[in-house]
Amino acid sequence: MSELMLGGLNLMLLGMGTVFVFLTILVIGTTIMSRLIMRWHDAPEPEPKRGGRPKPKDDLSEVAAVAAAVKAVHGH
Repeated sequence: MSELMLGGLNLMLLGMGTVFVFLTILVIGTTIMSRLIMRWHDAPEPEPKRGGRPKPKDDLSEVAAVAAAVKAVHGH
């Protein structure tokens, strides 16, 4: 191979090795930090369950207004 190709291959391997080492250190550091935090941090207390959405109260004036609007639209 030409000297230019060998230089390119060498540079590629050096770059890929650098990225691999950096990512390995990053994963190890993140794992260690996660374990340290979980050791000293209390587990979160679960929030109490709610019964769902409250049932709306029927307002007869609103029901009558909607019924009148529907009748007016469909009446024409």
